[in-house]
Amino acid sequence: LGPAEPRAAVLLQPFVHQVGGHTSMLTYDEHTVCKPLVSQELSFYESLPLAMRQFTPQYKGIVSVHLKKDSLGNLTLIASPGLGQPDSCGRLDSAGGDPAVTLWHKCKWSHSQVTKTFKDSCPGKMLLRTDLQYHTDSLLEDANGKQPERKSYNPWGLHCHRQHLNRMSSKHNENKLHQFLLLENVVSKYSYPCILDLKMGTRQHGDDASEEKKARHIKKCEQSTSASLGVRICGMQVYQADTGHFLCKDKYYGRKLSPEGFRQTLRQFLCNGNQLRTDLLEPIILRLKALLAVIRKQSSYRFYSSSLLIIYDGQEHKESADQHLPFPKTHGTNPCRVDVRMIDFAHTTFKGSKSNPNPTPYDGPDHGYIFGLENLIKILQSLLEGK
Repeated sequence: LGPAEPRAAVLLQPFVHQVGGHTSMLTYDEHTVCKPLVSQELSFYESLPLAMRQFTPQYKGIVSVHLKKDSLGNLTLIASPGLGQPDSCGRLDSAGGDPAVTLWHKCKWSHSQVTKTFKDSCPGKMLLRTDLQYHTDSLLEDANGKQPERKSYNPWGLHCHRQHLNRMSSKHNENKLHQFLLLENVVSKYSYPCILDLKMGTRQHGDDASEEKKARHIKKCEQSTSASLGVRICGMQVYQADTGHFLCKDKYYGRKLSPEGFRQTLRQFLCNGNQLRTDLLEPIILRLKALLAVIRKQSSYRFYSSSLLIIYDGQEHKESADQHLPFPKTHGTNPCRVDVRMIDFAHTTFKGSKSNPNPTPYDGPDHGYIFGLENLIKILQSLLEGK
């Protein structure tokens, strides 16, 4: 990047609230995240049915990203808006003019520093905690229930970011421009975002999957709640008001759950350490029913491998408890108290998709997705009825 254009560059940072997925999500500015561009996902966002817009992140355009290595070997990802964008879809109007775009952050992502910076960049310096180490099932708490300090952040996004940087640095030189999608950060308005990432549907492999990948995904579905319920837990973080930490679960935990375990984890997602947030059940169910009505009308769409996020603020109830109110004043009226969003459309296929690997469109709506949504609603309704 020449000296003439320093204004446009943005240092991308790991997105601290990534709870699932394997693609590294990066923070572009306070309200925007970005991820490597996949043409099938771009095709989905560009022809998004109007009815689905309230259930997906807003698409904000495309940005070029390159890898930068400093003299110490630290790797950074730098986004340069306006560089190397295809004309047809290089729209940045909704993100344009944001002063955050002009900020240069002065930190470098070395492996030793990344953990510290990652923790420091959490809103309110809050600590995220996990109770599963990666690929080992040992709990991280000692006998007194204390958490070792170095594990007190949600490690999933960091894990993805490290893998992503390693892949990029081994495969590409520094000058190569990578295209990234700019998307709305759907949790930016929450102080303590509690997030449940659900892999939806009974089938997870895309039409482009190799036989080997197809077999692997089918096996994962059969051995998890994907086959029996049409939905499985892919990641979760839930704020514990009693400890001031986030409790985190990852996809390996979600894959092992039985239908009853799935139900219990759903309950845990609505538990703030002190009580069950029953006040959230009704707004979540209403929003899921609205989504279900929309999905039933989408003929030819297959949302293979996409996720559904359920989001609420872990702090809200605490404030109302201080005021001795039975529930927050916004009860039932404020649609922002909970949010439900579909994400990850790299394997989504629909009639007329430019990048569809399967030229024969499917008929009717996505029944696997509908099956998962119906079961999710049923389980939440049973929690609401106190069963």
